[in-house]
Amino acid sequence: MNDGGEQEIHSRRGIYLLPNLFTTGALFAGFYAIVAAMDGRFEAAAVAVFIAIVLDGLDGRIARMTQTTSAFGAEYDSLSDMVSFGLAPSLVMYEWALVHLKSMGWIWAKLGWLAAFFYAAAAALRLARFNTLVGSTDKRYFIGLPSPTAAAVLMGMVWTWHDLGVSGAVLRVPALILTVLVGGLMVSRVRYYSFKDLDLRNRVPFVAVLVIVLVFMFAAIDPPKVLFGGFLLYTLVGPFISWRRRRPASSRGEAGKPPPDDL
Repeated sequence: MNDGGEQEIHSRRGIYLLPNLFTTGALFAGFYAIVAAMDGRFEAAAVAVFIAIVLDGLDGRIARMTQTTSAFGAEYDSLSDMVSFGLAPSLVMYEWALVHLKSMGWIWAKLGWLAAFFYAAAAALRLARFNTLVGSTDKRYFIGLPSPTAAAVLMGMVWTWHDLGVSGAVLRVPALILTVLVGGLMVSRVRYYSFKDLDLRNRVPFVAVLVIVLVFMFAAIDPPKVLFGGFLLYTLVGPFISWRRRRPASSRGEAGKPPPDDL
């Protein structure tokens, strides 16, 4: 009886290896992005964050497919996301463009690192809010811009303009504006479609498969521009849809009534 109880305790204390390997890979990619940015290798830093996005999208799905979900895995994933999609993008953007704001004066220099901190803090708040709302909101929508998408927008900008040979010093002001706007959208109440209600096991029209093939073709032709454009479009669609949803209510004289929200 005692041996069986000890085995049960040890099994509960253990962790599932497969999904946490992907989480560790995402964490490593985010850490590598920071190191690469410190060395001035901004293209490698941006690519590393995109690799972290892919690995982050796989760990949860693999855990559900193999029935290896756990509270430890969820917490570990959140900590990994904070590094890969919070600290890494903010520091890469700072080293690439925001640090050059100091040439415009001490006020601009402070605005540069404050904008980077604002983005990192917004990512932390976004992840904390997501964890507290799990299971209590409509799974079809995210409340606020997802942190991986926010990271993709910033790193897409870095990768695209670095690929075009444009220095971050030239784009320091647009980079400042984009960093603040993306950070603000993460902690906003704007809804974004999550695609979680899509069932990939169902049959789809032939045209849908053709569209997927075309997307991969365009992405292969020019990855930085396609990825940056795609994630930026997704980021802009959320506020537009929210504005469209609230517009009919105001036209009926219901502008004073707050829109329904999960928060």
